[in-house]
Amino acid sequence: MIALRKYQDRKVGVFGLGKSGLATVSALLAGGAEVLVWDDTEKSRTEFSRSVTEGKARLQNPNQWPWAELDVLVLSPGIPLTHPKPHDVVLKAQEANVRVIGDIELLCEAQPHARKIAITGTNGKSTTTSLIGHIIAASGGAPEVGGNLGTPALSLSPLSTEGCYVLELSSYQLDLIQTSRFNVAMLLNVTPDHLDRHGSMAGYVEAKSHIFDRQTKHDYAVISIDDDYSRSVYASIKQHSKSQVVGISTTHELKQGIFVDKDGMLHDMLNPMQPTFIDLQGIQNLTGRHNWQNAAFAYAACRLHGLSTAQIEKGLRSFPGLRHRLQVVNAVHGVRFINDSKATNADATANALAPYTNIYWIAGGKAKEGGIESLQRYYPNIAHVFLIGEAESMFAQTIGTQLSYTRCGTLANAFNCAAEMAFADKKQGAVVLLSPACASFDQWKNFEERGDAFCVMAERLLDNVLKGKKGKVDAV
Repeated sequence: MIALRKYQDRKVGVFGLGKSGLATVSALLAGGAEVLVWDDTEKSRTEFSRSVTEGKARLQNPNQWPWAELDVLVLSPGIPLTHPKPHDVVLKAQEANVRVIGDIELLCEAQPHARKIAITGTNGKSTTTSLIGHIIAASGGAPEVGGNLGTPALSLSPLSTEGCYVLELSSYQLDLIQTSRFNVAMLLNVTPDHLDRHGSMAGYVEAKSHIFDRQTKHDYAVISIDDDYSRSVYASIKQHSKSQVVGISTTHELKQGIFVDKDGMLHDMLNPMQPTFIDLQGIQNLTGRHNWQNAAFAYAACRLHGLSTAQIEKGLRSFPGLRHRLQVVNAVHGVRFINDSKATNADATANALAPYTNIYWIAGGKAKEGGIESLQRYYPNIAHVFLIGEAESMFAQTIGTQLSYTRCGTLANAFNCAAEMAFADKKQGAVVLLSPACASFDQWKNFEERGDAFCVMAERLLDNVLKGKKGKVDAV
């Protein structure tokens, strides 16, 4: 944990008691701050009041906070800052001229000398972040990896000037930075997402672009040129920023930068006079063009961090993969069960549908804007669709007569129906794929909980089959 000593004896408001909010309170208390805390959810307030020593932090409605005395308001990323309208606590802070920031800003304030690699994008952030951390660690480093991925920023360990933070950053987190600067800042891709929180695509792209703010000539901006939005950011940063700009592509040959060709060969053209290469084909946990893009960005970050091509290749080949992202749970009767619960929009699910055939696809949840209309080109890969959650009717209407589908309601029903049909059909290379193309919040706390439930059901199914019991499994 990082003790925020800058705020010793100062009053700080913390609004939102999710993982990052709780970590923020702990870091402020460790630094000697007086912390005022609130959450709109009664359950979160109750759990907090039971876990914090009396007098260390004060659980109090913001209507009673002494706003004139507050040094700063630390907002959890899930709290609306601007759209669809600012939360009341944000308006109160603005009226009192109190600075509104997030935990990433606090980390950068407290650890100004450590190196920081920051990753954002609509899809692939978690895989790329984990991959960078893995390669650096496999090469003898000790990076601190977190942010939007798993470990809250302020729960990471303090680092010296030799240390490196590898941070996955969401658009929500980037909206809350004001002075933070990243030595290597990366934009993987941009497709429509979170438009309710940013007002428009322009607002979403602007939020993502904050990752490049305040970079100097000693810093690197690493940006995809494979989609229109990222390409426009690349052109803007190249024209207006002092940073060194590196282009990444999996669709174009680059004379300078890093690209992956159609055969999976990574070309390092950072120094065009001395190009180097890595063959990505056959790396088990980095299959598919989307993972080649992740690998290209990870390669760039690690090269700019000072690692050799040989060190990076070794790390790529030993990468264990990411939970909930094309995670092969097991195989039963020749059918593979794949957990891709992290695919919360259609673009992420496209990456799961592309590499497989004979897919028994479990889809649905809380729908994102655009639904699944963009996935029609992958329909030939799909044997049957099993629909769940709020999006069930919407997705059924989109699919129409183009595919056979079953409305299942719950994940447990969908899992059992998919397994039964896949076993009966006996298609070669069949997969039961959970890749919802939806958020999880209609039926689950988060995508991790949804994915864990799928994994438990797949393991129970295998256990039942091995013991000669019935094939169906109970809900988790």
